[in-house]
Amino acid sequence: MRRIESAFQTLIFFCRWLAAPFLVGLIGGMLLLLYRFFADLIALASHVLSQGWHELVVGVLNLVDIALTANLILIVIFSSYENFIRKVEPDELRDWPAGLMNVGFSALKQKILGSVAVIAAIDALAWYLDLEAMTDTTKLVWAIGFPLMFVAAVLMLAFADRLGRHGDGGGA
Repeated sequence: MRRIESAFQTLIFFCRWLAAPFLVGLIGGMLLLLYRFFADLIALASHVLSQGWHELVVGVLNLVDIALTANLILIVIFSSYENFIRKVEPDELRDWPAGLMNVGFSALKQKILGSVAVIAAIDALAWYLDLEAMTDTTKLVWAIGFPLMFVAAVLMLAFADRLGRHGDGGGA
């Protein structure tokens, strides 16, 4: 029975490598975002003289959205790699940014929710800047309410994590 248990544990341990193709897919997604970023940048630059100030700002905000999304994917890739596939030793990889290593689940959840809130807030700002063209203000209310929902979720998660840490420390 002990051999079966040991074999099963080994199988489960090596199953972590099944996450690797997902990380490769996320890297592919980043390449697509990179292409889209430069395509949008070129389109924005080619129309800069014919656009008004608001259209230019909305175009730049769209570029910021793409960059934030790429950074979010990068955080998920590094965190997933370190948490599931292989522990990263800081001494071996001194040139890696500290913010990409030792990202636990709590920090990852906060970074993800925070990034989504910022991305949604930028979209809401882009909507606000183009308010004259909007005929349906209900969509604007949703565009503003959506990031606020994520901000509330981040605050609740941070509070729950703090309570959890306090509870763990108090029991020892």
